Amino acid sequence: MTVPLDERALDQLFRGARTYNGFSARAVTDETVRTLYDLVKWGPTAFNSQPSRYVFLRSPESKARLSPALSSSNREKTVHAPLNLILAYDTRFFEHLPSLTPSPKAKELFEENPHLVEPTLLRNGSLQAGYLILAARALGLDIGVLTGFKADLVNQEFFPDGRYQVNLIANLGYGDQASLRPRAHRFQFDEVARIV
Repeated sequence: MTVPLDERALDQLFRGARTYNGFSARAVTDETVRTLYDLVKWGPTAFNSQPSRYVFLRSPESKARLSPALSSSNREKTVHAPLNLILAYDTRFFEHLPSLTPSPKAKELFEENPHLVEPTLLRNGSLQAGYLILAARALGLDIGVLTGFKADLVNQEFFPDGRYQVNLIANLGYGDQASLRPRAHRFQFDEVARIV
């Protein structure tokens, strides 16, 4: 039986969570990165497909490879973040399904219906991105997710064989409060939701 999280945990995961544009110099350890993945992997996906693939960038050389693909407004903050993540998805995720799911014909389902591949990997890869954001916050990390980048350049540089495709880029570390912008408006329930 699950129980509701306390207010402090809810604040850390949601109400106090922010998109950071700057980080302290404190490093994110390899152990923390592995712990982060070990949390994310438990998030449910359709057929247990787990289509996401993760490339963590720490070295100046790897960041220099990413830099040309970033929009001008994202370049400096990304290069200076302690850790960057390229979150990609595997376009052939279904090849792993025989060892991931009890569904006996899952692999064949995607092989015989290629139109199902892209929606499945996009939805489930994006689910895994959400799990990653929450797992990072649960570990005390701060995160800034980027969509301002040239996907074709990221793919050419990091995934030249074409099997993996970038979904998003994130900066990870311990946030610098001075980098925060004022909190933006959030819709109230009745503005965007209804119970029927």
